[in-house]
Amino acid sequence: MPELPEVETTVRGLAPVLDGQVLTLVEPRRGDLRRAFPADLRQRLTGARVTALSRRAKYGLIATDRDDTMIFHLGMSGRWRVDPGEILPHDHLLIETAAGRRLALNDPRRFGSVDLWPTAQLAGFPAFAALGPEPLGADFTAAHLVRVLAGKRVSIKLALLDQRIVAGLGNIYVCEALYHARIAPQRAAGEISRARLERLVAAVRDVLLSAIEAGGSSLRDYARPDGELGYFSKQFAVYGREGQPCGCGGTVARYAEGGRSTFWCPACQKR
Repeated sequence: MPELPEVETTVRGLAPVLDGQVLTLVEPRRGDLRRAFPADLRQRLTGARVTALSRRAKYGLIATDRDDTMIFHLGMSGRWRVDPGEILPHDHLLIETAAGRRLALNDPRRFGSVDLWPTAQLAGFPAFAALGPEPLGADFTAAHLVRVLAGKRVSIKLALLDQRIVAGLGNIYVCEALYHARIAPQRAAGEISRARLERLVAAVRDVLLSAIEAGGSSLRDYARPDGELGYFSKQFAVYGREGQPCGCGGTVARYAEGGRSTFWCPACQKR
């Protein structure tokens, strides 16, 4: 599933094509993805001017001058294609601009979604209502983690995947951040010292920023809007590297928790 860096890369790739542009065509080519397209999507967005593009957690936001924001989620396999030469069977939403540019939302597995929400009420969008702070924002601090993790016996790995604690973190980048912070993923979240949480906050930010700079991680279906593949996967320290050597001299291990594989180095990620 595309994670925060992939969505951020997508939004940045869409900005030069959409920002400030008038939408001359908004055409759903089927009735639904994971859920139905908004029934009035075409009417409310055709003729609107895009005023901003942004991201919240793993959702992309396209705001317009009609006080509506289109909220998209890429699901398991979604991606935007810019100026496609042909329309493919899994291009489920087409957008054209007055400048003659075209975008196609391609989603073979149809686990993605498109919603339309009043811009002034975005905080009330159901998926946003209980989200924690953005991991790249000023509110994601060691003090925040000390407060929300106090007394928690759940592992720090699962705690970081809880979107109420921090928004947008997924399995890949949690594994990588815990490695760089030298924290064992099984460690009880409420037992980690403030000093180690300071290291963790810095590691989360560093890993995410490095991944965004690299264009994300191309795993399975994900590609950037320009069709290029992200290359952060070449920088993975532990993710997907079970049985391979760690830089410390140890060996990367894997275990399953919460339905996901966790990769870590038992030699340098101390309990």
